[in-house]
Amino acid sequence: MEIRFTETVLRDANQSQLATRLAYEDFEEILPALDNAGFYSLECWGGATFDSCLRYLNEDPWERLRKIRKACPNTKLQMLLRGQNILGYRHYPDDIVRLFVEKSVENGIDIIRIFDALNDIRNIKVAVEETIKCKAHAQGAICYTVSPIHNLENYVAYAKQMEDMGVSSIAIKDMAGIMSPKECYDLVKALKENTSLPVVVHTHGTTGLGSMTLLKAAEAGADVIDTAISCLSNGTSQPPTETLVYTLKQFGYDIDINMDELKNINDFFKNVRSKFLENGQLNPLVMATDANALIYQVPGGMLSNLVAQLKAQNAFDKFNQVLEETPKVREDLGYPPLVTPMSQMVGVQATMNVLVGERYKLIPKEIKAYIRGEYGKAPGSLNPELVKKALGEEQPIDYRFADSLEPGFEKAKKEIGSLAKSDEDVLSYVAFPQVAEKFLRERNG
Repeated sequence: MEIRFTETVLRDANQSQLATRLAYEDFEEILPALDNAGFYSLECWGGATFDSCLRYLNEDPWERLRKIRKACPNTKLQMLLRGQNILGYRHYPDDIVRLFVEKSVENGIDIIRIFDALNDIRNIKVAVEETIKCKAHAQGAICYTVSPIHNLENYVAYAKQMEDMGVSSIAIKDMAGIMSPKECYDLVKALKENTSLPVVVHTHGTTGLGSMTLLKAAEAGADVIDTAISCLSNGTSQPPTETLVYTLKQFGYDIDINMDELKNINDFFKNVRSKFLENGQLNPLVMATDANALIYQVPGGMLSNLVAQLKAQNAFDKFNQVLEETPKVREDLGYPPLVTPMSQMVGVQATMNVLVGERYKLIPKEIKAYIRGEYGKAPGSLNPELVKKALGEEQPIDYRFADSLEPGFEKAKKEIGSLAKSDEDVLSYVAFPQVAEKFLRERNG
């Protein structure tokens, strides 16, 4: 029995524990060891890393990817793509999605994990098609959540739709660490029995279930599991790489990973962890286990950002109230999985409800757009009172919103003008207009 590992320290562990503040220079030195360790893939790009590079780290995310590719010639590089949202927080025209995928592959990505926050198959179609066209590995992801309307049959049906679409593997994306060992075993087994594709399992240590869940994933026949090097594992991050390698080897699994390199990698990142603890960017709260997440279903990246946002507003004393409000908002919105951008949107609305002292007195434009149908079809029924409050007499739509969008690349290229030196610069501008424009101005002098 063989099982392979995707190491997440450069992307999801970074995002979940360090609020995506890991600069290239923080890990440059250890890249050769990461490349030689024997991982199936390195998750190193996508998610919130793109935004963070431009907004906080003064880095060109495309250049960061090219540097990682050069330093890691032997290992597949993996990214997380939000389907029609690419790496932003709204839906983009199809020409933008296609070019973003093309340039991601061109700059070094081998595997693109593609998800839609609502598990709306229409919203991953173009990204999957383009990934296949570019001869990269399209990994279709199921956003795992627990609610009265989510069940095993629905997840299997969604996986079969993705298989029909042509994806090369199926990932179970448990962003809040709420998938129990039994639920994981049952789902992996069902996916292996009902599809012919490799199955990848991604979870978090938030609730303390993570390592047990991955052990049962292996028993059920999972082909790949996501883990993080141990000093930046657990809590809101992934279960520890070394521990899972050690455990699964004892159970007889064939694992071709160099334990000496894992020790080198962990020793290196211990120093990184110390630095982030000292400067306050690593909050001990996100390193701990909190079984309450089984109730709140708040994913790691959302939790760390929520802490930062409340502290910035001198309102950290309202933290528990916001956590309690979060599942109530989620129910009103038809139980969307709490993953980007839905996690941010639900979190912001819950925070507003608590800080203002009145539910839905203020409704952000993103929530109104979601209720209108611009993010896809809500998994369940929307609270009719909230719909009326948000839209008035307007009625929600039910079609693929991107079909209503005009091509956007050439227009954006004209807008940004000579500040953009490449198509990649234009795509950065498209994803984060103000942030990217500021970055490009400063870069160009």
